[in-house]
Amino acid sequence: MSCTKSQEFLANANATIVEQVDARKTKCGEKETLELVRSMDHVWAARGKKVVHFNLAKEKPAREELLKALLGPSGSLRAPAIQRGKKLFVGFHEDVYQEHLT
Repeated sequence: MSCTKSQEFLANANATIVEQVDARKTKCGEKETLELVRSMDHVWAARGKKVVHFNLAKEKPAREELLKALLGPSGSLRAPAIQRGKKLFVGFHEDVYQEHLT
């Protein structure tokens, strides 16, 4: 459901999607997720109404804390996941998208 909301938000914002990966076909496990996160300055992880922000430019959270926020029950990176520059958004939260993606 959040992938649909994310796609609708991006379409309404006239956002250009450079690359889209189907998370059902391409799995991003623990190792790949940590590799991706290492290149980010900021990570937002939304789960329902709760949002966790990691300012990786200033702090280094515990590996377990990051993985808990970013991985789903299957052990793969939760969807939707959007990378914009050195920012990563995992899950859908309209307020976060509005503030940082428009």
